[in-house]
Amino acid sequence: MRTIIMSALCAIAMVASAKAEIKEVPVTYTDGTTTMKGFVVYDNATTAKRPGIIMVHEWWGITPHIHNEARKFAQQGYTAFIADMYGDARTADNPKDAGALSGGVMKDPKAMESRFNAARAELAKQATVNPQKIGAVGYCFGGAVVLNMARTGADLKAVAGFHASLGLNTPAPAPGTVKAKILILNGADDPFVKKEQYETLKKDLDAAKADYRIIEYPGAVHAFTNPEATALGEKFKLPLKYDAKADQESKAEAAKLFAANLQK
Repeated sequence: MRTIIMSALCAIAMVASAKAEIKEVPVTYTDGTTTMKGFVVYDNATTAKRPGIIMVHEWWGITPHIHNEARKFAQQGYTAFIADMYGDARTADNPKDAGALSGGVMKDPKAMESRFNAARAELAKQATVNPQKIGAVGYCFGGAVVLNMARTGADLKAVAGFHASLGLNTPAPAPGTVKAKILILNGADDPFVKKEQYETLKKDLDAAKADYRIIEYPGAVHAFTNPEATALGEKFKLPLKYDAKADQESKAEAAKLFAANLQK
């Protein structure tokens, strides 16, 4: 009888395991009158509430790269929310259109904040999320967004910017107002990020007494975490290139940041 019971339990466990998977659910939400189309990504192996991470895409929009990154965060025990910063999940397949879309957001800080906050609110109300434990991650353009949101004092535990643009469009934060722990993971040879931008960022964050860290990866240029970057760089003659070593090392640093600040 014991053997039969154990076999039955094993069979049940195997069925449950077989059904467990990373789920990616399209979500339509709004920012004012603008329709936004994002994605909630989580591991359905558990129904427990878990920390949430808002993910902000590169200037191309929501691409396979951001979907893949979201799945990795889901595997680490987070619910990831792929935010739509352009509306209607618009994407660009060339630098001119990508620049127009991203510039349209960055030139209006209030619109940037509103779109980010709409995504945060949507993530916070998901059944799989502990709304008290939310962080953010951004890539290139998205890196600038999450860093700017941290500067505004957004209710975030931690933010990480991968090959983050340092185009700061928010006022220098007042002392004590930055809630998030900040991690900037950039290529040391990225020509899109200027030395004076680092100096301004550091000056502002030091004055605000913010908790931040900057890591630069030797030899790495822009978009080093994106496996599609090398082909895009060659196609458009831009300094974009995937760097497997920098990708792996920067992801490990981000994993430590979020584990320390979201999973405790």
